[in-house]
Amino acid sequence: MAESFHSPFTIATFDEFAFDPSFLASQQELRSLLFYHAQSNAPTRAASPVLEGTKSEVGLFSHNIMQDVISTPKRIEYLRKYIGIVAPWLDMFDAERTFGIQLPTLARHSPALLYAILAISARQMERISRPGSSFDSLELYQEAIRRLPPLLQARDPSVVPACVILCCLEMMSASAQDWRRHLEGCAALFEAFDINGLSGGIDQAVFWCYARMDLCGALISDGTESTLLRIENWVPPGMRDDDLRHHFHASGSSDMHANYAVYLCSRVCHLLARRTKYVELGEENGCDAHDFASTWLWLWNELQAWTADRPADMVPIHNVDSKPFPQILFGHWAAISSNQLYHTACILLLSTAPKAVELGKGNVSSELWHARRICGISWTNQHHGCLNNAIQPLWIAGQRLSHKAEHAQLVKLFRSIEAATGWGVCWRIPDLEDAWGYNLSGAT
Repeated sequence: MAESFHSPFTIATFDEFAFDPSFLASQQELRSLLFYHAQSNAPTRAASPVLEGTKSEVGLFSHNIMQDVISTPKRIEYLRKYIGIVAPWLDMFDAERTFGIQLPTLARHSPALLYAILAISARQMERISRPGSSFDSLELYQEAIRRLPPLLQARDPSVVPACVILCCLEMMSASAQDWRRHLEGCAALFEAFDINGLSGGIDQAVFWCYARMDLCGALISDGTESTLLRIENWVPPGMRDDDLRHHFHASGSSDMHANYAVYLCSRVCHLLARRTKYVELGEENGCDAHDFASTWLWLWNELQAWTADRPADMVPIHNVDSKPFPQILFGHWAAISSNQLYHTACILLLSTAPKAVELGKGNVSSELWHARRICGISWTNQHHGCLNNAIQPLWIAGQRLSHKAEHAQLVKLFRSIEAATGWGVCWRIPDLEDAWGYNLSGAT
């Protein structure tokens, strides 16, 4: 449960940035800004424009501001590292590379978006190099926030991507307790702008980037909370459960097959949170034993259909059983995380299976089998974005492991992820040690 989390103040993985008074004040300013404009009665925004050679939708910035802002070698380096390192994190479920190609193009006419891009790249470089208490990213983050109000007021197409990137920056060194707070403002913005997972274009790509973070927040809660963005708002209104698979697969895109795994795992979190609140808190949400069992079975069947129907590029290109974890290599970025989420969702369902459900024997009915595959996928595939998104699946898997060699390898994996990506990961190690019943902090 959430109460078992270790305080990040005692864990070295969180640097001074997360506690800087200027950052905390700016974070609150951004959060308030998003809620204010999400609740306003501003007119519905128009569709995103064609990007090639475009100007901002409302003409707020009619010239290419790239040369004005990218005025020092350090900022040039930030932009270069964003395109080469950070954007692939955000684009891992998007073959069109919205964050790596389309948003830098849009940023030529949007200072807020450009400053957000520079800020997240600077933050990642700071996390890797550990420069101390001097944060260039803070100045860029604050400048991006300062530029947001006119874009929010005008419903400019660059404003939601800019806010999601700033949210990603905040999450990079956020504590577990703060994840939902960082995500709330963007959730309100998506609902106000009526953006969902089937919106198409830039909106859709940015939605799924946010959705993966929102799902991580739900996984952190250990079955007590659903996603912040209400699950019914992940898809267009009125869409029936029986039609969902068809709508996700209609594009023929492997990316959308991967996104359906994100959606299904989020539905699992939603179901478990509803059941917890119904049973433990007496909340009258309709999740009685019959409703829980029927929804559980639908989700289980959808997950098994998901893995059975995987396109060829979503299937491992190399799959060998080995110790302590299997080697499971994928050629497609989206295949890495989506397969991990499939196994994560299966573990969560198996751990709460209704007594009346008969699943039979075999690997698919084993929590340990799914757990070892989650670990093996991260150990074999070194894409940084997929490693960052694996933190909560690895935590869930780690609780099922019983062999000390597996524990040591998992701790080593957590340390390597943080060292390689700069994303705060090692705060999960003491939680796993509590679950295992002994201290492995000295392992490398």
